[in-house]
Amino acid sequence: MNTLQRQLFDLQDLKYREFHSKLMPGIAKETIIGIRTPVLRNFVKEFRKTDEAKLFLAELPHQYYEENNIHMMLIAQIRDYETCIAEVNRFLPYINNWATCDLPQPKCFGAHKKELLQEVHKWIASDETYTIRYGIGTLMRFYLDDDFDPSYVTLVAQVRSEEYYVNMMIAWYLATALAKQWESVIPYLEQRKLPEWVHRKTIQKAVESYRITPEQKVYLKSLR
Repeated sequence: MNTLQRQLFDLQDLKYREFHSKLMPGIAKETIIGIRTPVLRNFVKEFRKTDEAKLFLAELPHQYYEENNIHMMLIAQIRDYETCIAEVNRFLPYINNWATCDLPQPKCFGAHKKELLQEVHKWIASDETYTIRYGIGTLMRFYLDDDFDPSYVTLVAQVRSEEYYVNMMIAWYLATALAKQWESVIPYLEQRKLPEWVHRKTIQKAVESYRITPEQKVYLKSLR
C-alpha cells in the first residue's frame, strides 16, 4: 500500500462503502474503499497542490475506485485545453463505472466547444461503454443551450448498444433535451425512432423531471 492509499483508508467510512458498492454491481467490492464524495473532494483540494498529484496522473491503471475518482477530479482542474484533452483521452479507457464517468467535467471545455465537438464525435463512435457515455454526457452538459444543434440529437438517437449504462445515458440525454429543446426531440418519440427500452426510459425520466410542464407530461404518457 502506497502513501496515497494509506491516506485514503484513513478517510474510510465502512457504512458508506456498504451502501455505495450496491450502486455499482459490476465493480468488485474490494476495490472500493468507501469515502463520501464531499470528503474526497476536500482531500483533492489539498492533494492537487502537491508534486505527488502530478506523478499520480501518470500512473495508470489505479487499484481503487476512489483513485479513479481522484484522477477524474484532477483532470477537471486542468486549465490548458490541449493538455486536458490529452489526459481525458488517456484516462477514458480505464473508466469502469458510471459514477467516475459522470463526475463534473473539465472547466476548460466550456471555452473550447468547437474543438471539443471533434472529440465528442470520436467518443460516441467508440466501442467502449464509458467512453460513449462520457461523450453523450458532454453533449448534455455543454450543447443543449446556446450551442445546440438538432444534429446532436440525431447523433445520440442513432447510437445502438446492448450496454445498460450507454442506454441509460441516451435516455437521460433525451429527457434533458426534451426540457430544453422540445421541438427537436419529440419527433423521435412520436415516430418511435428509438429502441423500445430507450423510448420508454426517456419518457419515464422526462415525466419525472420538474422541468417538463404538466401538459407535456400528459402528452409524453400518451406516447408510451
